[in-house]
Amino acid sequence: MLLVLLFFCWFLLGQGSAQQCRLVSPQNFVASPAPVSSQTPTQTANIASQSSSFATQSSSTASSTPTLSTFDYGTDPVRGVNLGGWFVLEPWITPTLFQNLNDSDIVDEFTMGQMMDNDTALDVLQGHWNSWITEDDFQAIKAAGLNHVRMQIGYWSVPLTSSDTNYTRNVDPYIPGAWPYLLKALNWAKQYGLHVILDLHGAPGSQNGYDNSGHRTNNVNWASDDVSVPRTLDIIKFIASNLGGMIDILELINEPGGFVSAINNALPGYYKDGYQIVRDAAGNDLRIMIMDGFLGVDAWQDFLTYPSAQGVLMDTHEYQIFNYPQLQLSFDEHINYSCQVLSQLSSYAKSNIYTIIGEWTTAPTDCAKWLNGRNIGARWDGTWQSGQPTFGSCNGMSGNMSAFSSDYKTFLRKYYEAQVAIGEAIQGWVYWTWKVENADDWSYQRGLEGGWIPQDPTDRIYPNICSNS
Repeated sequence: MLLVLLFFCWFLLGQGSAQQCRLVSPQNFVASPAPVSSQTPTQTANIASQSSSFATQSSSTASSTPTLSTFDYGTDPVRGVNLGGWFVLEPWITPTLFQNLNDSDIVDEFTMGQMMDNDTALDVLQGHWNSWITEDDFQAIKAAGLNHVRMQIGYWSVPLTSSDTNYTRNVDPYIPGAWPYLLKALNWAKQYGLHVILDLHGAPGSQNGYDNSGHRTNNVNWASDDVSVPRTLDIIKFIASNLGGMIDILELINEPGGFVSAINNALPGYYKDGYQIVRDAAGNDLRIMIMDGFLGVDAWQDFLTYPSAQGVLMDTHEYQIFNYPQLQLSFDEHINYSCQVLSQLSSYAKSNIYTIIGEWTTAPTDCAKWLNGRNIGARWDGTWQSGQPTFGSCNGMSGNMSAFSSDYKTFLRKYYEAQVAIGEAIQGWVYWTWKVENADDWSYQRGLEGGWIPQDPTDRIYPNICSNS
């Protein structure tokens, strides 16, 4: 079934839709945890100078900043939330930002840089970086009982200098400049006692063709040319060298499209090279995360395991809404489907490497506006593609929670608890995502307000939900 769904994903990419095809198959969730001992040179220099200045300012106040305690991975469960849509835009997370650009052809950060004046685009982005996530959010995340944030960065925002790479530093048409804001965020995380997973969300050439890579495209070139992979390794080295002491986990790449044969073939070598580069640049304290590439964790048996490697974690993403077979599941079937994953993931984590569900949601539909891409509808109500199954109206399934029924909120709570149970049977979980403008079914923040996400993540209304499945 997984191979069929993967083929379907690749077929969609070939049809020009560049849809997200994040898949989960319980049958394919089955790699001993290790002890975790055109950006010009002038632009680059200015960004690096900004970053250095900000880091110096931050270090001057270090005496008043709490010391972040060491996290015991494998013993203490990771309970976290993603800060999606902040440093890598996604139209469905912040639709107002895109609507206000008054150009429906701008569908991601790539086209934003193509179709807007550089200064105007930078002004828009700086306003977003300053406002989408603030210090108050970090404080609220800590108050919600969470211990990790997962933050995203695009390669175009990493201020390499000529001494950092022999490859091009030109990032046109992307607009760089997020790096100083990332540094500020890392200091907020430390201030509020939150550990950080930093993932490279967008790589040169796009690693999956989705807007969350920075470029919604049918030309997924990350592993198809001669320079994108080695460029990415230089970017990983820079991040490890410059931020290794400020983050807990560095994820080498987010959601690489293993359904593309070139990427499937390139991933093992990239992960091995990336592992060694991080170890050489930052030592053994910085943990390294790899992602299963939509192939299922069982595709990574005996890969980067102890003692040949140490401090490596697996990231797998659990969504049940990006294909028709999973969308047709009833609410109870969604919960049962999730619970089936538990034993396979647990088996993998015990015999290979620590494993975290790095993205998951309480949403059971793809109804969130533009979730499948700007100007693209939903499978659920038939607005995505004609001639396909439909499952009902999107009214009351996404958008503002004022339209959610009490029965729907009850399901959302059960679904939350089922997926938390899976995460805590392994090494933890990180919800996608903290804030969404108009899709409360995806928002941890709004879930707290609406009651389907508990104020304390250890609280359970349905403590044996997977035992009863």
